[in-house]
Amino acid sequence: MNIILPFCTICVLLAIGKLLRVKVKCFQALYIPSSILSGILALALIQIILAVFKDTGSEVVATYTAGWSKLPGFLINIVFAVIFLGSKVPSVKEAWNKAGPQLVYGQIVAFGQYVVGLGLAIFLLSNMFNIPAAFGGLIPVGFEGGHGTAAGLADTFTQYGWTSGKDLALAAATFGIVSAVIVGMVLINWAIRKGYVTSIKQLDDMSEFERAGLYVKDAQPAAGRQTVACHSIDSLAFHIAIIGVSILVGLIILQILKLIEMQIPGMRELGIFQGFPLFPLAMIGGLIVQIFFDKFKRNYLLDHGLMQRVGGTALDFLVVSAIAIISINAITSNFAPFIIIVAGGIIWNIFCVMFLAKRLLPNYWFERAIAEMGQSMGVTATGVLLLRAVDPNNQTDAPEAFAYKQLLHEPFMGGGLFTTTAVILMLKYANGGLIVLGIAFSAIILWLIIWYILWGHKKK
Repeated sequence: MNIILPFCTICVLLAIGKLLRVKVKCFQALYIPSSILSGILALALIQIILAVFKDTGSEVVATYTAGWSKLPGFLINIVFAVIFLGSKVPSVKEAWNKAGPQLVYGQIVAFGQYVVGLGLAIFLLSNMFNIPAAFGGLIPVGFEGGHGTAAGLADTFTQYGWTSGKDLALAAATFGIVSAVIVGMVLINWAIRKGYVTSIKQLDDMSEFERAGLYVKDAQPAAGRQTVACHSIDSLAFHIAIIGVSILVGLIILQILKLIEMQIPGMRELGIFQGFPLFPLAMIGGLIVQIFFDKFKRNYLLDHGLMQRVGGTALDFLVVSAIAIISINAITSNFAPFIIIVAGGIIWNIFCVMFLAKRLLPNYWFERAIAEMGQSMGVTATGVLLLRAVDPNNQTDAPEAFAYKQLLHEPFMGGGLFTTTAVILMLKYANGGLIVLGIAFSAIILWLIIWYILWGHKKK
């Protein structure tokens, strides 16, 4: 297989996507990432080629996109493996003290997406459109999980017989990240009028470079630190090697879990880990590797900034390839229930910001809530983007609370262990949707009780 053309094609698309972000004002106003613009452009070009060149179009597309279908499933492991690498892992107690209410709120938002999605799918849409209960999982997978999770679960969707699930989840992720920014900016303007935020940096206040997503020459931050001498091994190569080790640790854990499952009769029938993807365990592998470096006081060898650049690069290439290979037929044939599900997810997130946040979160509730909405509808970077819009100089407690909350939240939700297990339950069992719905609803009640015991009575 010739991989040069497909690699060059995806690079050209990324460059064009960045050019569109720099030159087109509406893309700047919506803060749309260049990788999403590149992916949508690739998807459009592929559909045009297939429509215009009916005889040779498939061959042309296959030549220039060879291997793209394999990229998302591979790159998502890198994206998740770097989450903890390069930063000292705080104790659970330390993270909880700094981000307890934020974690409770984030968990309620995440589990609420299951309740809303599955509630709509099971009790309304399944009767109207004859769709599976797993359709309700599009919100937590596409919104809370994002493109990476949707792409990473592609093999799981296929293995359990719902091949269009991947395409619908990727489409939901695209809708989610765009609507997160649009809805987020609307809510920010609402909060300004209400006087909920005072430290705000609107689009008109940004420089031309900031709007275009560029750094001025004298203010360009370092991508990372070189932690090893280049005459022994290049620092980037060393960091990539550590990422590979982390993924390997995750793979070993997965194989052990599969072996254990096969030895226990009750678990053998469930078969949860036989279809379990690698990427959530790659994140656990990264955590184990980081703890190892911390234990032996060698954490200075790993630079978090450099790890994030590798993960960010993997995510950009993942997004382009994942969006480009979306099946349009899968979306058009399920258009009505898809739009209803997505709308339900958006309404739930708006409700959380406008109603729940001020009641559950302590000081700077809007800043905390808008960051959570961005993350739960797009990616962590979307949450950070919206947070910076209302707190550009980090004057509130929200940035620290949001960061610490991720350490306790990510291993389970947004592509973590529960997300993956829930998808398998929904696809594998006839009543799997009801089981997940019951778990999610119970989890919300449990978190509300925890919040009331620890903080609620103090508010009163």
